[in-house]
Amino acid sequence: MYRKGLMELLQDHPASLRELARLLDVHPKDVEDDLRHLIKSLRNMPYQAMITPATCRKCGFVFHKDKLHKPGKCPACKGTWISEPVIRIEERR
Repeated sequence: MYRKGLMELLQDHPASLRELARLLDVHPKDVEDDLRHLIKSLRNMPYQAMITPATCRKCGFVFHKDKLHKPGKCPACKGTWISEPVIRIEERR
C-alpha cells in the first residue's frame, strides 16, 4: 500500500511507530507490519534502516532493536517510563 511512502517519510523525518500511525491515520499494528516488511526490503536497496531502540528512562536499560513498538515494562527495574524506538532510513555508505 504505502511502503514506498513510508520510506520517503522516514528519510525526511525520523519517527516512532505511534507517530507514523498518527500521520497515516491507521492502526499502529498495521504500520508495524508494513515497517517490518520495508526493513526486510531495504536489504536489497541502497538504503538502510537506522533504529534507535526503546530505552528505560528510569534505569537506562536498552531494549533490542527488533522491538519496533514501545514495551510495556522494563525487565530490569519494572518501570514504565520508557522512550519509544525511533526509526529513520538513510542511504548506505
